[in-house]
Amino acid sequence: MTTTELISQIKKKKSFLCIGLDVDLEKIPQHLLAKEDPIFEFNKAIIDATHHLAVAYKPNIAFYEAYGIEGWQALEKTISYLNEKHPDIFTIADAKRGDIGNTSTRYAKAFFSDLNFDSITVAPYMGEDSVVPFLEFENKHTILLALTSNRGAFDFQTKKVDGEEVYKKVLQTSQTWKNHYNLMYVVGATKAEYFAEIRKIIPDSFILVPGVGAQGGSVAEVCKYGLNENVGLLINSARGIIYASSEENFADAAAEKAKELQQEMESVLEKM
Repeated sequence: MTTTELISQIKKKKSFLCIGLDVDLEKIPQHLLAKEDPIFEFNKAIIDATHHLAVAYKPNIAFYEAYGIEGWQALEKTISYLNEKHPDIFTIADAKRGDIGNTSTRYAKAFFSDLNFDSITVAPYMGEDSVVPFLEFENKHTILLALTSNRGAFDFQTKKVDGEEVYKKVLQTSQTWKNHYNLMYVVGATKAEYFAEIRKIIPDSFILVPGVGAQGGSVAEVCKYGLNENVGLLINSARGIIYASSEENFADAAAEKAKELQQEMESVLEKM
């Protein structure tokens, strides 16, 4: 999916909501455990109930790998269902990959070619040659970890090197890489006060924003500092939506929570 197509969906749905599909068999409704593939059945129900409210879905790959081959098969079925039924939805493999060049090439092939995700999250710690293989895929996007929502982000990302924070060096340096126009960035909602500085470095890039809801991030604060003329934000919520209920009405409850966020986003877009 191109950035232009993503922007079109944001305008059409009046939403920049991304829903995280972080499936934990200990948290999903118990009646689904009797199904042949409870993970996929859970995802399908969530997607069916919320696809008109969201412009993106983000499976966290660890939640599938944890269940071995069955988890991976559920991931394949989920992304295939999205691509077949809702090709207008932007898909994110939250895999946080990144390794030496030939290894990154294989990661990129796995998620872009074989699974046909639109994007993947990548850790930049190993530098340019670990990221460029992902950037070589046409109309696919690499979402670079810049300033994450977890407490440990302050261990390294905000430390200064030669008078400048590491996360700023990541942003600046990545803009010099080949095919950098395919880059997006991860900035946590719990770091909303940093967005103004970040937008000075990457004014036009899309930013994936985790941390809204269960982690305490605010849509209003993120939008205050992070919006650009094309919106430029994908705000993610996972637990706050998908685990809104553990009863048989879980999908309807998820849709209600997604609708609350979508309406908040619609209000922001109207003010723009």
